[in-house]
Amino acid sequence: MTEHAQAQAPTEAVTAALHEVAALGGFFVLPVGGPDEGRHLLDRSTARGFTDLSAAVARRYRTGEPRIGVSIAHLGHAARLWSPALACVLLHGIVLDLTELQRADDGPALCLPRPAGWYAERLPDPALALNEEVMRQLRALETGLRVKIAPRLLDGNVASALVGSAQVLLSARPELHEPLTDLTTRLLSTGRLAGTGVITGPGLTFRRRSCCLYYRVPNGSKCGDCCLADRDGPSV
Repeated sequence: MTEHAQAQAPTEAVTAALHEVAALGGFFVLPVGGPDEGRHLLDRSTARGFTDLSAAVARRYRTGEPRIGVSIAHLGHAARLWSPALACVLLHGIVLDLTELQRADDGPALCLPRPAGWYAERLPDPALALNEEVMRQLRALETGLRVKIAPRLLDGNVASALVGSAQVLLSARPELHEPLTDLTTRLLSTGRLAGTGVITGPGLTFRRRSCCLYYRVPNGSKCGDCCLADRDGPSV
């Protein structure tokens, strides 16, 4: 048996973990099971580079720059992956298996039709396993992109989504401060995320070294973790 097979968590344990994590709300909600109507395998969307979502974002923000729609859709997708995955590790010691993810036909919401995962303590490197589950999904999306985006901008989006998810989790569960900070710091030094930014404070404040381009939409502004945040103009 492989190390992952030996670490397999029961379906009931993964379901219970996702149910509790969903109580955090927002991007932490990852429904389990249910009918397939109204959703499709995420692979289908990623192969097309999320063209429908990026176009919807561009329309919503009234921008004629396709790369802005792509960047913001990519950032949101990364947050939907990191949030439940990070919380399940910290709260339940389970690394989610994201292989069979589905996406809503009419929006960005994700669903896991068959709950699966591994007990973190039984894996040789839980942080590396978590990173691979999330990054595998993001690599598939980025391979399918129809618009050219700077690779380090995308990496910065992934890092920003990770830290944003960690900040929300820390706010809800402050007793997780030490293990959450340790795990987030480790992930930020792994693979593509290395060098994307730096944690600047005990509350997991973060400064990325790239920009998601949101400031370029009509009435847009710079995000609080943006590398441009200290320059002229407002930030959020």
